[in-house]
Amino acid sequence: MFFEFREYRTRPGKREAWVRFMEEVILPFQISQGMVVAGSFIGEEEDDLYVWIRRFDSEEERERLYQAVYDSETWKHEIAPRIPEMMIRERIKVVRLQATPKSVLR
Repeated sequence: MFFEFREYRTRPGKREAWVRFMEEVILPFQISQGMVVAGSFIGEEEDDLYVWIRRFDSEEERERLYQAVYDSETWKHEIAPRIPEMMIRERIKVVRLQATPKSVLR
């Protein structure tokens, strides 16, 4: 099992709209495809910071879920075209993490 820690930077003044889009559109869609979202966060001191964490049981599961989400017509035609107006894709950071034995996220 591993986690994917995803750090995004929103465009000036767009974080509230981005959070709403994530919580009302992106997260429900990804969860409906089988993604496990462990958390969704905003920065207290940085007004453009948004972070979320997904959990995968294996690399094979991650590849299958990526395909289910990102190759779907819904993603390509309904969701992806709306992202650039709110989020700076060039600043995405993705880190793969493994939980330590005492981590509450498992």
